[in-house]
Amino acid sequence: MNAHHDVRGLHDELVRLRHALHRDPEIGLGLPRTQRKVLDALDGLPLEVGTGERLGSVTAVLRGGRPGPAVLLRGDMDALPVREESGVPYASEVPGVMHACGHDVHTAALVGAARLLAARREELPGDVVFMFQPGEEGYGGARLMIEEGVLDAAGTRVVAAYGLHVFSTALPLGMVATRPGPVLAASDTVTVTVTGRGGHGSSPHAATDPVPAVCEMVTALQTMVTRTVDVFDPAVLTVGSLHAGTTHNVIPETARFEATVRSFSAATHETVREGVHRTVQGVAAAHGVHAEVDYQDLYPPTVNDADEAAFALRTAAGLFGAGRVVEAPKPMAGSEDFSFVLQEVPGAFLGLGACPPDRDPATAPMNHSPQAVYDDAVLMDAATLLARLAAGRLGPEGAR
Repeated sequence: MNAHHDVRGLHDELVRLRHALHRDPEIGLGLPRTQRKVLDALDGLPLEVGTGERLGSVTAVLRGGRPGPAVLLRGDMDALPVREESGVPYASEVPGVMHACGHDVHTAALVGAARLLAARREELPGDVVFMFQPGEEGYGGARLMIEEGVLDAAGTRVVAAYGLHVFSTALPLGMVATRPGPVLAASDTVTVTVTGRGGHGSSPHAATDPVPAVCEMVTALQTMVTRTVDVFDPAVLTVGSLHAGTTHNVIPETARFEATVRSFSAATHETVREGVHRTVQGVAAAHGVHAEVDYQDLYPPTVNDADEAAFALRTAAGLFGAGRVVEAPKPMAGSEDFSFVLQEVPGAFLGLGACPPDRDPATAPMNHSPQAVYDDAVLMDAATLLARLAAGRLGPEGAR
């Protein structure tokens, strides 16, 4: 399957689609304009196409010319509430919304993979499910698509699933990286509201001040993580928002902070969850204040099947050369809702460098930055790699 040659022919079409998506980004689960662009791009291909009921997803099934299992390829489509400052000529025309995480690249690349595989449909010993997913950025769109049957869209459960993510930093342009086991972290959110009794700043003894209690909670939580979590099975807890009071000489009645928690295993996840509750309530009791803890699981860890990760690395090396492929030595603490897919079926999630060649990957603006830029050249690589993973997994070179 000479997919790379065909992608060159598709390059201009994929760039046009990617730029159209980038100019017109949408947030969340709905994405009606994005969905329409994808449906138009798939029109005319020999696909069984359906759309979501509770979200603006697109699921397309390509039937191979010979009987066999089904595999899944995924591309997420949603943007972020970020005001674009990239300076690219195809910058967002929607105020305050930007494809700052490269999902426009993922979507266009998945369309490219569909075109490549459709052109060789008769050669495929099985079926391919294309999962165009909204709501990755905190909305759990993958979980909703699973509930609506995406893993069984071909009539039988897919035997493997693959996704990739472009990076505007860290990886050089065109470099592919993944690893067996955890590749991304679980992500939880914690909101703590502390209630005391307000009063005048000159007489703290006549009030019950929530501010020092909250300050102690923040530092105590950092200590809790370092003292209870195995250093070889780590966790990260970061308080990103803290609010209390309205002016300098008034003790407020309430104070509030929000944190993110990242972990890589079920055991550490539960250790941190229990530790957050215990620590907050202990500090609250010591200060005589009341604390409410709202601990929300967002995404589980993204865990690659070992065989599928090895297959993905072999496939990328065979396609691009060993010099452009690296087995990542450790997971990243970012999170991804492709994790829900990998909880259900074996598969692999890969990183692909998209940093423009005139920038240093070590210092370039990172994903989610208003200045993040993703090079169009990776469209060729991403579409080719996705197509080759699907075709290879269905063929004799498959992971198992």
